[in-house]
Amino acid sequence: MTRSSSASFTFILLIICTALSLAGTDLILPAVPVLPGVFSTSEATAQMVLAAYVGGSAFGLLLFGRLADHFDRKTLMVAALSAFAATSFAGAFAPDIDVLIGLRFLQGVAASAAPVFAPGVIRQLFSEKTAVRAVSFLGSVESLVPALVPIAGVALLAHFGWQSSFELLGTAGAIVFVLMLSVGLPRGQRTGGAQGTYRHLLTDPVFMRYALSQAMTLGGLLTFVFGIPMVIVETMGGTLTDFIIVQIVSVAGFIVAANLTAKIAERFGTEEVILAGSAMAAASALALLAYGLSGGTNPLLVPVLFLPMGIGLGLRGPIGFYRGIVASGSNDARGAALIVFFVFMTTTLGTMAAAPVITMGLWALALVVSAVAILCAFPKLTEARSG
Repeated sequence: MTRSSSASFTFILLIICTALSLAGTDLILPAVPVLPGVFSTSEATAQMVLAAYVGGSAFGLLLFGRLADHFDRKTLMVAALSAFAATSFAGAFAPDIDVLIGLRFLQGVAASAAPVFAPGVIRQLFSEKTAVRAVSFLGSVESLVPALVPIAGVALLAHFGWQSSFELLGTAGAIVFVLMLSVGLPRGQRTGGAQGTYRHLLTDPVFMRYALSQAMTLGGLLTFVFGIPMVIVETMGGTLTDFIIVQIVSVAGFIVAANLTAKIAERFGTEEVILAGSAMAAASALALLAYGLSGGTNPLLVPVLFLPMGIGLGLRGPIGFYRGIVASGSNDARGAALIVFFVFMTTTLGTMAAAPVITMGLWALALVVSAVAILCAFPKLTEARSG
């Protein structure tokens, strides 16, 4: 295998690993509404199946960042894939909801390896120009997974039961494990020489404003996505097909906005675009809240009201993340890890807050999401350092 073909194959493996990490949530989403009946538990407890995965991913993100100081990336990726496959298969045979929640936390920890290592591996595999295109393509895949994978989850649930989603994740993880073991990643150097610390970033007001603003906007959106299947099915008389429509519409809005945001920022300014995107996300959450409080139960209006949140994230997401990385200076690796960590934790806390009230209807879920979105830093952000 030539160097070029080997790099391409490794990049394909990274894409699959990243997709599996996201599918750990999106493939399972359609099955969550049936879990209360399967395990004789409450809807609130069933939502913990989602929150545990995201919480485990948040913990794993920081864990793998530290382990990278002592082990090479291939060793860590192979270990993570084997753990992901094992916990996925185990989830299909979980005897009760508590065991399933615990397994989901461990599954989330294993799934976090790909987001930690993919950017560094891509930089090692390709030239700077090619690496930028590769990262852009990876971002497109990450955007499409939440829209397309739930469709597969609905089909699996309808024909093979809730366990089949876990079995599919386990099978895919095992296959990629074998491929990674045989071909794998360039081993590269360990990252023990990284400059700066997490504490330095946590006390940097410029970085923290960008990081928390990003986390609140994306975390609010994900909290809504995690909760809306249960709301649609249990309180609005809808079906999982209605949820799929919500996903497709919001992701389409995100992709279009994300591809236009650079040109819009050139004309109006980066900070203005970040502010506008944050405001659109909050306005969308408030519109959903108002519709829920008015007694609205038409699931077909949900994607219409939710669309501005997807567009808002598309506008401010890529630029906001980049400005956070710039603000972290030479400590950019830990800066990226912390931003994603904040997103995961915001999503976890938002999902946990919504879980006890989720059966009250759309207004209850939208109230939690509105509270998260409004916490986003609306005043013009302090200009990030260029170093």
